[in-house]
This record gives sequence, C-alpha cells and structure tokens, in this order.
Amino acid sequence: MKILAALALCLCITTAQADLFDDAVAAHGRADYAGALRLFRPLAEQGYANAQYNLALMYISGQGTPQDYAEAFKWNQLAAEQGKADAQYNLGNMYRQGRGVPQNYAEAVKWYRLAAEQGYAYALNNLGIMYDEGQGVLQDYVEAHKWYNLAASRKTEEDSRKRSIENRDIVAKLMTPSQIAEAQKLAKQWDKAHPR
Repeated sequence: MKILAALALCLCITTAQADLFDDAVAAHGRADYAGALRLFRPLAEQGYANAQYNLALMYISGQGTPQDYAEAFKWNQLAAEQGKADAQYNLGNMYRQGRGVPQNYAEAVKWYRLAAEQGYAYALNNLGIMYDEGQGVLQDYVEAHKWYNLAASRKTEEDSRKRSIENRDIVAKLMTPSQIAEAQKLAKQWDKAHPR
C-alpha cells in the first residue's frame, strides 16, 4: 500500500509539473516572458529537463531576463546531461561559439555527437561542419560527407535540408570517387543502426 501511495504521489508531482510546464509554454506563447520565466524556473530547479532547456533559451534570447550566456549554458548543461537532444545540440553550439563558456571545439563535437546519436538532424549537420573544417577533430571529408548526407536525409525544413545537400556537394568536389563511395557506405551503416 505504501508503494502505491508513493507512486501516486510521484504521478501527481509529474502531472503538476506538466501542468505548470504547459502554463509556462502558454505564457511564452502570449509573449508574457516574465510569467514564463517565473513558471519555468522552479520546474528547472526541480530537475525538469524540458523546463531547464526552455529557461536556457530565454537566457540566450534575453526574453523576460537580460541576455546571459553563462546562465543559459548552466541550464542547457543540466538538460543535456539528462539526455535532452535539443539541449545537447545547443551546448555544442555554445562551446563552438564560445558563448557562456570558453570556446572548445572538442567539447562541441562531443555534445553534437550525443545529440546526433538521437537522430537530431541539426547536430548531424554540425558534425559535418566540424569534420569539414577540422574543428575539434581531424579534418576528414569522408566523415563530413557522411554527416551532411545524414542531416539532409533527416531534416524536414526544405531550406535547411538544401544547405546540408549544398555542403555535402561542396565537400564531394574535394573527394575521390572511392572516398564518396566510402562516405555513402558509412552513412547507410549509421542510418541502419539509428532508425528514425
């Protein structure tokens, strides 16, 4: 009986968190940024990854609060460590750009890879950029082509998808036919191992 009571309490807290989160999202949608911030913060402090991620976005954009990359980094990191792909991708961007944290390409690659492992298309593309430019990894056009190809196959927005295709095609001009074939083989293997 005690186990059922504890489980019911956990479900109520989760439901209450979800309701507060929905209220925060609605406030943000109405451009009530101060209200959204006030609702997201306690949920973020309780460890709710979606709230941590949204709070980070508000600090990045300066909505309801002064823009603060260090604070955004803190909340993104907490959500990213819980496996939230959007936050992992944003953390990669923050490391790549040196926003809220010293620039560190190797750390950017680490966080992009974690998000990519979950199929996050923008992280796939950014891994392509990192290999293309040799940032945080050795420059490797085969790997760049692979990641751009995977990003293009998984992106849904047409403009973004076209950019990944353009990036892939630019890299392909620097590659031999056997390198392109290898990149395509690696992309197929990765795609098979990471179903959508």
